[in-house]
Amino acid sequence: MTETEVQGVPAASAVAGVPLRLGTRASQLARTQSQTVADAITAATGVPVELVLISTEGDRSSAAIAQLGGTGVFVAAIRRALLDGEVDLAVHSYKDLPTAPEPGLILAAVPAREDPRDALVARDGLTLGELPAGSRIGTGAPRRVAQLRALGLGLDIVPIRGNVDTRLGRVPGAGEGPGDLDAVVLARAGLNRIGRLQHITETLDPLQVLPAPAQGALAVECRTSDARTRELLGRLEHAPTRACVVAERATLAALEAGCSAPVAAYAEVAEGENGPELYLRASVTALDGSDGVRGSVTGPLTEAAALGRSLAAELLDRGAAELMAAGG
Repeated sequence: MTETEVQGVPAASAVAGVPLRLGTRASQLARTQSQTVADAITAATGVPVELVLISTEGDRSSAAIAQLGGTGVFVAAIRRALLDGEVDLAVHSYKDLPTAPEPGLILAAVPAREDPRDALVARDGLTLGELPAGSRIGTGAPRRVAQLRALGLGLDIVPIRGNVDTRLGRVPGAGEGPGDLDAVVLARAGLNRIGRLQHITETLDPLQVLPAPAQGALAVECRTSDARTRELLGRLEHAPTRACVVAERATLAALEAGCSAPVAAYAEVAEGENGPELYLRASVTALDGSDGVRGSVTGPLTEAAALGRSLAAELLDRGAAELMAAGG
């Protein structure tokens, strides 16, 4: 595999011996995720894949994601390169994708998901419950901010940005950095993908902190018109993961929310009376942690989107819109 910059060259044909060009952000986590998918494509099809590094607005700015306009800041440039034929496919952290479909592009594969839970990295090996009141906890996600405040532990939540190692460096003993925070909260999946699980002091129970919709999942995208690449990528599909993520994101879409709203959703496949069922939980929490609504629903995997919409409707009936609008 070689890493190149986007040159605007004609699209590569997806045939054995001619590399597919995979567009990805340049961060270590994005490149690691993309390389995992590239290797899986080659193993399944024999087609080589090269990574093409693309700079996005989210990478270039140090502003909070909500101030930049939400989830799309990490994917717009990559999608443009894909639509322009500069790359043949793209790998995204699924939770970074806007809920609305992109004309001309199709989500060709959802590989098996990593553990979607959040993880705490704290000084001195402490767990969330062991951190004293007033401890400074870093996170950039409104969802995490709201849920951590709702626990009533008296924590001081500090907004942070940066890649995984930059965030780890904010905790004494967890990396090279100022060590100016008592803990940070990150996605366990990201820590696992770049080999940083040893820094986790507690994996947070979803009963405490419910994950973001699609957390831990990857989305592999290509042009709708590119039938050959679609067929190749389809070999990476993991149907249970897609069903879970479709349900979670249907909840998010029906709430008309993005990553700037404190919305959480987590679906699991469980064995029911008539075979596998989807168990979906979701929550909306006031940013100051003062109030929140939670709900759950169970149903067939084939009705994932409908389950997500029905749960969102229940949460809206119970005041979710007001909670999202309240701010902090």
